Amino acid sequence: MNKIEHIGIAVNDLTQACSVYEKLFDTVCYKIEAVASEGVNTAFLKVGVNKIELLASTADESPIAKFLTKKGEGIHHIAFDVDDIYAEMKRLKAEGFTLLNDEPKKGADNKLICFVHPKEANGVLIELCQEIK
Repeated sequence: MNKIEHIGIAVNDLTQACSVYEKLFDTVCYKIEAVASEGVNTAFLKVGVNKIELLASTADESPIAKFLTKKGEGIHHIAFDVDDIYAEMKRLKAEGFTLLNDEPKKGADNKLICFVHPKEANGVLIELCQEIK
């Protein structure tokens, strides 16, 4: 794993959350994107070299909708940049981690993604991200 790629924050209202975080960090949401396969709309902000991803549900049964119902708004995941998502998934499986995906899938911001089960990472949902070239 190379670095933290972004921190994902689950929100109820993407427009309202963009306004709050734009004021908080004195920047703009530079990219808004729908990820239909995850039932989510996302917005990205840059804070220095760091990225924040805001996630709002578009479907009642989406993972973000379930998270919001159970835990409310807040930090949803921490994403890490990897060079080879397939190799990293294989390594983590060999270390005994449970992956929520058998294969990487297309996520927001032109990335292949995979999640590590939070029960095996002290309650933190970890996302692996590899830029699609």
